Amino acid sequence: MKRSTPINTLIFVAAVLLLLNLFACNSDENKEAARVPYTVPDSLMKTLVIDTVKVTNITYAIKFNGAVDFNTDKVINIFPLISGTLQDINVMQGDQVKAGQVLGVIKSAEVANYNVALINAETNVRLTAKQLDQQKDLFKSGLASKVDITSAEVNYEQAIAARTAAQRILRINGNNPNGEYVIKSPIDGFVVQKNVTNSISIRTDNSAPMFTISNLKKIWVEANVYEENIGKVHEGDEAEVSTISYPDKVFKGKVDKLMNVLDPNSKVMKMKVVLDNPNFMLKPQMFATVTVNNTENEQAIAVSSSDLIFDHSQYYVIILKGPKDVQIRSVEVSSINGKLAYIKSGVSKGDRLIGSQAVLIYGSLNN
Repeated sequence: MKRSTPINTLIFVAAVLLLLNLFACNSDENKEAARVPYTVPDSLMKTLVIDTVKVTNITYAIKFNGAVDFNTDKVINIFPLISGTLQDINVMQGDQVKAGQVLGVIKSAEVANYNVALINAETNVRLTAKQLDQQKDLFKSGLASKVDITSAEVNYEQAIAARTAAQRILRINGNNPNGEYVIKSPIDGFVVQKNVTNSISIRTDNSAPMFTISNLKKIWVEANVYEENIGKVHEGDEAEVSTISYPDKVFKGKVDKLMNVLDPNSKVMKMKVVLDNPNFMLKPQMFATVTVNNTENEQAIAVSSSDLIFDHSQYYVIILKGPKDVQIRSVEVSSINGKLAYIKSGVSKGDRLIGSQAVLIYGSLNN
């Protein structure tokens, strides 16, 4: 039996390697042939949000810390008009009340005296009316003079005036014939302060109101403006308010008032933002963040921030030229302001970008 020579062995190995190489090349060619360009499915294409790249003025968002407060223009402080003892208080701080709703009752000797004064005034009216009639009859009989009739008429008119005054005083003090002063809410709103309890005695010279009622349909947010931002906010600017309680909710308002003086301790200027309070969601003393957008004259390319995809420390967008022509493009972002992102490079004005399902399509293009 003949042994194979080293030359024959080398030839055999070379042939095997050549065959393996050819097989690998054919496999790669088959894979490349099998790969087809990504096409956006028709069902997905119908639901996509397509944004167009535009050029706009750069807007910077300036954020301020603040707190929710009730609108002092819509606040009623209820002070005692008479002295007495409080009873039947049936509301607590935070309760919602209606105009005319009874908040409590004051048992008062003053109101009782006002009732007595009215009764005396009505009695005097009846008396002077009879005296006037008597003087007129006597005048017809020649037993009274014209001066007597005039004097009786004056007494009657004075009695009428006294009765009118007594009625008005009682009406101002509740018009209650039982010696009670009924405390009623003058407006719809909420009891934001309550400084009284049952059975306490009050006087008309009390410095604090019994109740404070505020209509919370519109509220204020008082924010702190530091010196470097004073020139960037103006009365009438649109403002957005967010809170910890509602992290996904943005409340729209306007800068209503700038105080134009700095607090001597904190060195900030107070800014008041007025806004609607749907369903009374915002409560006084809540912490809030106020965002005011300051627009500059400088322009830049802008896209919706929802168009951006962040991957491997780089921002990307997906450019759509057609269902079968979808491209991933890296972009350089200069800044992001809420819903807008300003782009330094990577896209041009008029480019169409996919604004929804972008991450899904990005993953399909990378597979």
